[in-house]
Amino acid sequence: MPELAGVRHGTAEVGGLRLHYAEAGPAGAPPVVLVHGFPQHWFAWRRVVPLLAGDFRLLCLDMPGFGWSEGAPGRWSTEARAADLVGFLDALGLDSAFLIAHDWGAWAGYLACARRPERFDGYLALNMVHLWPERRGTLGSAWRFWYTLALEWPPLGRAVLRHWPAFTRYLLRRGPADRSALGAAEVAEFAEAARVPLAALAGESVHRAFVVRDIAALRRGEFRALRPLTPTLALTGEHDPVIPPRLLLSGAESRDGLRVEIVPGAGHQLPEERPELVADRARRLFLR
Repeated sequence: MPELAGVRHGTAEVGGLRLHYAEAGPAGAPPVVLVHGFPQHWFAWRRVVPLLAGDFRLLCLDMPGFGWSEGAPGRWSTEARAADLVGFLDALGLDSAFLIAHDWGAWAGYLACARRPERFDGYLALNMVHLWPERRGTLGSAWRFWYTLALEWPPLGRAVLRHWPAFTRYLLRRGPADRSALGAAEVAEFAEAARVPLAALAGESVHRAFVVRDIAALRRGEFRALRPLTPTLALTGEHDPVIPPRLLLSGAESRDGLRVEIVPGAGHQLPEERPELVADRARRLFLR
């Protein structure tokens, strides 16, 4: 397991699965759950943790099947992952917490906050579209998800992740606008972690669930009745190759409680490209 100064590790039983989390900061400080994206794990927050650990109790969760958490069939849909975020709070005896999430973790975070707003006191969503985009905006950006064709079809997706690590390394390197934001050792860490059979299955299943369930739900407008009652700030990079600014801005103006900020010069890996900005926006949102 990668080492990070000041971090301690624990497990929580959530829905019958043992989920790993890395913890930093004072135990009595306001709790913040941090949720990684694909194809990463808790170590994605290595540059943000030292900046926030003095003010918050940070809980960097490995989602089911990723990192050092157990996984199981049926636990990779967006609904299931959103429920696991609430279940994680229950397991730790927390009535509520702040939330920071990236990429696919942020997609589940939007739904968790919309379904159970009383459990999340504030939400900082990084590099992921929200639940309420206009259809025209989503159609115009669909081509950006071309790479998921290699991941969403079982058993091809898990085979690609297990046996073609160069593809995973490519996905990691193409994310940041500044390629130096992810070093060779860090890229290798996440690419090798994605090769673990359970993590490869989890990666395939998350993408498959979005195609099978969520795209149809977006087209039918199933999320329109949900309101972002949790105060939410969505950040994306000006040069994000996956979630462009216009996709995030689409539909946001009609949702009270949802604000969007575009980060100039940044790409898809804000926790690694702009950790200081992520920490600053978290403080502004959570300590207002």
